[in-house]
Amino acid sequence: MLSISSNKINDFFETVASKIDLYIPSDTTEGKADFKKWSKDVKLTAQLKTIRSAKDFFFPKTEHMVSYKVNGTEVSVEDPRKELKDFVVFGVRACDAKSFEVIDNVYLNMNPVDSYYKNRREHGIVITLACNEPAKTCFCSTYNIDAANPAGDVSCWFTDNKYFFNANTDKGKSFLDSVKNVLSDENEKAVEACKKEITDKISKLPFAKLDLSKTGNVKPEQMMKIFNSKIWQKVAEACLGCGTCTYVCPTCMCFDVRDFDNGKSVTQTRCWDSCMYSDFTQMAAANPRLTQVERSRQRFMHKLVYYPMAHDGLYSCVGCGRCLESCPINMNIVKVINSINESDDI
Repeated sequence: MLSISSNKINDFFETVASKIDLYIPSDTTEGKADFKKWSKDVKLTAQLKTIRSAKDFFFPKTEHMVSYKVNGTEVSVEDPRKELKDFVVFGVRACDAKSFEVIDNVYLNMNPVDSYYKNRREHGIVITLACNEPAKTCFCSTYNIDAANPAGDVSCWFTDNKYFFNANTDKGKSFLDSVKNVLSDENEKAVEACKKEITDKISKLPFAKLDLSKTGNVKPEQMMKIFNSKIWQKVAEACLGCGTCTYVCPTCMCFDVRDFDNGKSVTQTRCWDSCMYSDFTQMAAANPRLTQVERSRQRFMHKLVYYPMAHDGLYSCVGCGRCLESCPINMNIVKVINSINESDDI
C-alpha cells in the first residue's frame, strides 16, 4: 500500500496533472461541491458528496453525436468522435463507483454497445475515496455497497493525516506506478482501523437497515402486486414532476436525441431526459404515461423492481442520498421503500 501525507496532497495532484488531466471534488461559490479540473487554485473539498455524481465524465449532460451536411444532392456525414485523452477522477465515493456498474450493464454489456460511453470509460481512471463521515441521508449499505472499502481502479483512504492508495485494476496499478515517486510504502494497519471506524458509523445511520425483501429479484406475480398497489397515488399526489431527482441520480441514464438545423447542416445531439416529464418518450400517437401517478410509479419501479429483475438482483439505486437532499417536496426512494413494506395490498 502507498501513502502521502495530507499536507503534500497538492504535490500529488500536481504530479498527476503534469502527466494526465485530473479532476477533483472542490467547493463551488454556492457552497456546494462539484468536480473541477485541477489547477493550483483548485482545492480539495472537505464535503462528502458532489452536487452531481462522477457519472457526468462518462455520460455527459449533452453530447454531440453526429452532423449531416447537404450540398445539392450530396449528403456527407461527420462523426465527431475523437480519440479522447486519458483522465483521472479523484474522490469518487463508493456509491458513485457502484453506479458505473449499473450503467455499464446497459451501455456496455448489451447490444449494441454505446461507443460514446465506452470510449470515455476506457480512457477514465477512477480513484475512489472512503467515506470517513457518512451523511445521515446515506444508505448505500442497504445495497451491500461498502463505503469503507470502495471500488474503482484505485481505492483511497484518509486517516492519520495521510492518504493511502491501493490499486484494484491493472489500469489502477499502472497509474500508481507512474506517480510512485511522490508516494511512500506504508503498512495497512492504519487503513484497517479506518475501515472499521467507517463501518461502525454506517451501521448507526438512520436508513442503514432498510428492508428490500418485497422488491429486487421478485417473481412476475409479485411485480404486478407492486405495480397495481394503491401506494402510487399517495407517492405522486405532491410530486411536481420537476425531474430534480433524476438529474442528481448517479444511475439515471435516460436521454433524448434532438436535431438542430442551421440551414447548412444538421447537428444531432443527445441530452439527459427524465421519466418524470410529461413529454418523456412521447410519440406521434400519444405519451405512454399520461399522469404523474404513472410517471412516479415508472421511476421507482425501475429502480427497485424492473432493473434488479433484469440484472440478477442488482438495484438501480446506490443509496447516495442525493434525492433525499434535493427533492423540493421531500419525496424520495426511502419513503417509497417504506410505503411498499407497509402496504397491505403487496
